[in-house]
Amino acid sequence: MKLYVGNLSWNTDEESLRAAFSVHGNVDETVVVTDRDTGRSRGFAFVTMSNDKDASDAIDAMNDHELDGRVLKVNEARAKTSNDGGGYKKKSW
Repeated sequence: MKLYVGNLSWNTDEESLRAAFSVHGNVDETVVVTDRDTGRSRGFAFVTMSNDKDASDAIDAMNDHELDGRVLKVNEARAKTSNDGGGYKKKSW
């Protein structure tokens, strides 16, 4: 199960995130999302846990838990929704 982790400190890296979540079960992957221009954390990440029970335990334990001076928001990641981009659309008459 993939988890969304929000309100991350800019100092939190993938290794420290893995260490914090691995207490609650096997972590398959951690990805701290970074800005493509600056390389700086965008303040959220995704953690993939090996099984749903470990993931549920991690959500219960880590949501509203402080890490690196910030209170985390943790929940099950939702699939990215498709949108039409929000840009200029030429009307066809």
